[in-house]
Amino acid sequence: MRKNNRIPGQFIKQPILELLPIYQTPEENKVFESNTDCRETLEMTVEFYEKVGYTPPWTGYYVKKDKELVGMAAFKGRPIQGRVEIAYGTMERFRNQGIGAGICRLLVELSLQTDPSISITARTLPEPNYSTRILQKNNFVLLGTVEDPEDGEVWEWIYQGRPE
Repeated sequence: MRKNNRIPGQFIKQPILELLPIYQTPEENKVFESNTDCRETLEMTVEFYEKVGYTPPWTGYYVKKDKELVGMAAFKGRPIQGRVEIAYGTMERFRNQGIGAGICRLLVELSLQTDPSISITARTLPEPNYSTRILQKNNFVLLGTVEDPEDGEVWEWIYQGRPE
């Protein structure tokens, strides 16, 4: 008796996600300007670069699946003291489809490819939610509660590496 509905030898297809860089100036990001999902976040990202600097690959990205933008991914600046913080999200209509976990995984992989010595962190609201579940799926563990200058009290997470 089989315990799942998969046919033996059938592969589970994972969505192919692609990171599209958000560049330093509005002029370099014309391709995103006409997309209503990007208008607010594009301006915020360019303004964020003015505060923290523009240091690829430690920047922001839109995420494409097939031919459609499905979310955002970002490093909250370049690594400082051997640590980098990630942030991610999906467009409203693409939530609860496993895309957020894939976006998080892309940021982890990009960080590891760029500098495997960097510690990868993330912050969430201090309560169990979709984002905390995404981090757990990607092998992050909760470090504890910290005070964030912008968000107040948050949980801080750290990537523990690939499971053995």
